[in-house]
Amino acid sequence: MKKNIAIITGGDSSEVVISLKSAAQVKLCLDEKGYQTYIVFIKKNDWHVKIDNQQILINRHDFSFTFDHQKIKFDYAFFAMHGPPGEDGKLQAYFDLLEIPYNTSGVLSLALTFNKFSCKSFLSQCGIKTPRALLLKKIEEIDTESIISEIGLPCFIKPNCGGSSFGVSKISNTDELDNALQFALKEDTQVLVEEFIGGTELTCGLVKINDRELVFPVTEVISKKDFFDYEAKYTHGMAEEITPARISKESSLQCQEIASRIYDYLDCRGLVRIDSILSNGEFYFLELNGIPGMTKKSIIPQQIRIFGLTEEEVYDMIIRETAEW
Repeated sequence: MKKNIAIITGGDSSEVVISLKSAAQVKLCLDEKGYQTYIVFIKKNDWHVKIDNQQILINRHDFSFTFDHQKIKFDYAFFAMHGPPGEDGKLQAYFDLLEIPYNTSGVLSLALTFNKFSCKSFLSQCGIKTPRALLLKKIEEIDTESIISEIGLPCFIKPNCGGSSFGVSKISNTDELDNALQFALKEDTQVLVEEFIGGTELTCGLVKINDRELVFPVTEVISKKDFFDYEAKYTHGMAEEITPARISKESSLQCQEIASRIYDYLDCRGLVRIDSILSNGEFYFLELNGIPGMTKKSIIPQQIRIFGLTEEEVYDMIIRETAEW
């Protein structure tokens, strides 16, 4: 009997478009490995699976659906959802209650890593360097001079919880602060003001499966925009993603070693991607992607292929390890 895999997509953020693309590619990969796959769309109260152009509602009491007079239950949930409620741990709590295994980190780890400020604060206590940052919760009480005095210019304004660079701005003078804050507030109720550190932008994907540690080649990211924003990430020709990165072997190994330590500090599981800046020989942690993009052109799949494996192999390994089949 084929195992029934729910590929979880959708979500409540602006990243839904990327989630759908990731889910479509994951389905192709898992179909190759002989699983019975269904793309399950979840957005607020809309939970459905699409079969033969029909949208069939999911029974949320036991995460099942009925098709052609047959009840189908899922053996596994494979997350291809970027943003909440998949990347912040909420849905993982639901699957924990139902005892359905999944491919990502657990609830606490995801809740921590999705909150940029909390994640940076935690890792700084572990000796990981990260740019200075302020968290703004009450936007109406902003003291612009105090913020700029502490963080400096230029600086980044980001939604505290969010991905794909939605709502992110880089500002160079105080007059730009208010518009940047309003832009970030479209994505989240909390805003991160982060120090700008010039250097080489790097990202490293990895996964630890049983006794195997797969730390993929480091990718160097070069944006043709002022920074690696949404347009640069998803518009052809607007950015270069060079794997392996054009840094020394020693720096590459150090980047991978730091990524491995961060993975353990944050109790990660499954595939994650860790973004950093190399500046004057020092690595600065930027953020961790708990459910990184999985389209054919996404960074992690590129790294997997250059590493010498296929996405199909890696996804299958993760499923078998977490499901213990």
